[in-house]
Amino acid sequence: MIGIVSGAAHVVPAGILLPESLLYTDWFGVLATFVAINTIIYVVLGMIKVLPKWRRRGHTGASRRSETRSIHPDAPL
Repeated sequence: MIGIVSGAAHVVPAGILLPESLLYTDWFGVLATFVAINTIIYVVLGMIKVLPKWRRRGHTGASRRSETRSIHPDAPL
């Protein structure tokens, strides 16, 4: 297979990026909680943007014109 060295085992130590003791501090827990909540908020906002707008049936609000603007003046409303 390409990219695999036969007979070599690569062992990555458990705290290679940050020391393991840092991961159990209070401020890191607060930061992880903030990131988790922020991620959930952005996922919800993204889903709201993707989904179509919800409209009530029979809604006759200001968005409906009282007169037709068609080139055919006798067209139904």
